[in-house]
Amino acid sequence: MKPLVSILIPAYNAEPWIADTLQSVLAQTWPRREIIVVDDGSKDQTFAAAQKFSSAEVKVVTQKNAGASAARNHAFRLCSGDYIQWLDADDLLDCEKISRQMAVAESCADKKILLSSAWGRFNFRLSRARLIPTPLWAGLSPVEWLLLKMGRDLHMANQSWLTSRELTEAAGAWDERLSLDDDGEYFCRVLLASRGVKFVPDAKSFYRISGTGGLSHVDQSDKKLESLWLSMQLHIRYLRSLEDSERTRAAGVAYLGNWLNYFYPTRPDLIEAAKQLAAALGGKLELKPLRPKYAWLEKPLGRPFASRAQTALPNLKASALRSWDKMMFQLGR
Repeated sequence: MKPLVSILIPAYNAEPWIADTLQSVLAQTWPRREIIVVDDGSKDQTFAAAQKFSSAEVKVVTQKNAGASAARNHAFRLCSGDYIQWLDADDLLDCEKISRQMAVAESCADKKILLSSAWGRFNFRLSRARLIPTPLWAGLSPVEWLLLKMGRDLHMANQSWLTSRELTEAAGAWDERLSLDDDGEYFCRVLLASRGVKFVPDAKSFYRISGTGGLSHVDQSDKKLESLWLSMQLHIRYLRSLEDSERTRAAGVAYLGNWLNYFYPTRPDLIEAAKQLAAALGGKLELKPLRPKYAWLEKPLGRPFASRAQTALPNLKASALRSWDKMMFQLGR
């Protein structure tokens, strides 16, 4: 009998997207699967929209709002799968995604191998998605994968992974303290428990760009910035637990530098904490200079204003592009 794959979907205010996500799951060619949707106390009609898909194969439950990590942990407690596919409620899977990764899983017969896939970003029109390879799109050991991620500011989207139950249980639960970069921290622990990553290039998944309202958006709220800082510290600890060397410490310093500007200007305490951690790793941190098109604002209006402009104006441009893509998507329908 083929292994059972559990597709676990936390959902919060996902009414516009949950049907498309579930349709992409039900279109999977892998024959043995169960789908569990945990509505995390949504304020819209997410639960009702998901319930329309309820069947022997699709289970939809609800809980009081406790965050995406808590919803994922609840979903895992309810599942029975031999393999786990984590999927956010607005993302999509190619119909062959799980089948192609499972073919590799069955051929290598090692439950400690972590499977990844190609993935692309899109707004509304899936036809506009572009799959852009990075150095992480390769078979890598855990330490080499983390070195690339942290040292070169790379990442893999949550839905690109497929994980055995053994690896999932070895990694432990999602950290419910985290409201930002919870997936980055979680898959670090999955990596630590694994014997390495097997990249499956013909398996594909798609990440919806959610804009400034999404969980992955880094705003200036204390909750998100403190979550980001905790995740950063854990990343560095995990990497050094695999190998404590000059190159891993240098990757830790680079990783801190990649994110330092997000704490400016609202959290000088976290900037100072990051500088102290970098010094303990043998490095030095400074805020990155503003890009030339915004740097001229610093002298007349101050660094905080120029920094906010550097963040806000690209967000406005991205929002306009999303609105255009949404209009074209609706016209296409």
